[in-house]
Amino acid sequence: MQLRRDGPVVGVRVSVEVQGKTCHTAAQTAWEESSELGEPVRLDRKTGFGFKKPLYSFTRFLKSQPCSLSVRAPRHLSQHSHVPSLVHHTPLPLSRSRFSAKAQLDLTTHCNTSCYHKGEDIDKEHLTEQLAFETLYADGSRTLTTVDLDDDDDIVDIIPMPSIRKKHKAPPSLHKRMRRQIYGPDGRFNIRGDHFLLDYPFSTAVRISTGCTGVLVSQQHVLTAAHCVHDGKDYVKGARKLRVGFLIPPSTNSTKQGQTSLKKPLVRWVRVKRTRVPKGWIQGQQDVSMDYDYALLELRWAHRRPFMRLSVAPSSDDLAGKRIHFSGFDSDRPGELVYRFCPVEDESNDLIYQHCDARPGASGSGVYGRVWDNTLERWERKVIGIFSGHQWLEINGENHDYNVAVRFTPLKFAQICYWVHGNRSDCSQD
Repeated sequence: MQLRRDGPVVGVRVSVEVQGKTCHTAAQTAWEESSELGEPVRLDRKTGFGFKKPLYSFTRFLKSQPCSLSVRAPRHLSQHSHVPSLVHHTPLPLSRSRFSAKAQLDLTTHCNTSCYHKGEDIDKEHLTEQLAFETLYADGSRTLTTVDLDDDDDIVDIIPMPSIRKKHKAPPSLHKRMRRQIYGPDGRFNIRGDHFLLDYPFSTAVRISTGCTGVLVSQQHVLTAAHCVHDGKDYVKGARKLRVGFLIPPSTNSTKQGQTSLKKPLVRWVRVKRTRVPKGWIQGQQDVSMDYDYALLELRWAHRRPFMRLSVAPSSDDLAGKRIHFSGFDSDRPGELVYRFCPVEDESNDLIYQHCDARPGASGSGVYGRVWDNTLERWERKVIGIFSGHQWLEINGENHDYNVAVRFTPLKFAQICYWVHGNRSDCSQD
């Protein structure tokens, strides 16, 4: 079954088992596994999504069927990745940043076969160099922290390659490449209305004052893209007084009951206390690599909104619907929070290749998937990467056009987790 919205397919394939039961609740769950939009549509049709009858007919059709939809664990779940222990050394003081770089919201890189496979053949010394990190403080001072891998960790065990390789599809036609990050019909959705902007998972998306997006990963920490605060050589000018913006939906007191306010959300800004960027991104005069395009911002004060947990990125086969999701503040829709989802097209050790529609400003969005939790026996949303930008990938003499997200490997997960918790004991993958 395919669900369509004004033409392009945005929906879900479901298997229906006739058992003489209605599938109201299960149908809602099945739709949510493919899109975050299932629950809002069922509960309240008068939202800012602007969906038309074909979408409503999906729910009406399933409600009318004598069926049961099963939401099962994937048949071939890979084992949980081993999370290594990183030994952190005493921070070394560095000179103050000049804040001379200009923020670049539209990051584009090129990659060939050797770059695509480079994560498969890497030595321990190089890894520890990449995982060292800079800390930028609010007063402009900096430190460098070097790390080592715990002696008990075998490098072979902590760099698992994705279990599948997908065949690269032909690149889009030239007239579609002109809008580089939109692939065919635009499949993005504006998130409007008090209930939805403050509802999980949309409430975890925040604005970054340099023009990017971030995702809440603790009560005081925000993940974003490194290129939003650093160009690979120096911190951007806006990083000197970096702030994080929380959406505050406009009051609906002046609107009639059942109507959604047309006003844009307000933003409450909070200063950042310190910023951490991996040395894998800070490459000096070398070309930047998307592999380490992530940074963690620590807020001056804790917030009270729900945040999304982190996870080592599984193979796309182990994601519900093999899909990823993210919400961001795309520059062509000012003042709007924009949500999208799409299947994973390909994956390397460090990157997730996909055709989720996105525009500048969405950089730094938390890319999440529904990961099966064996303890809870259900799918759980977890951040598995950060949306970086656009990449031309040249494989076997052919160019392929992708939007790209940084993939959280066990080592990156261990590094980010240490930044958040400040210790190794809280950084196991459960």
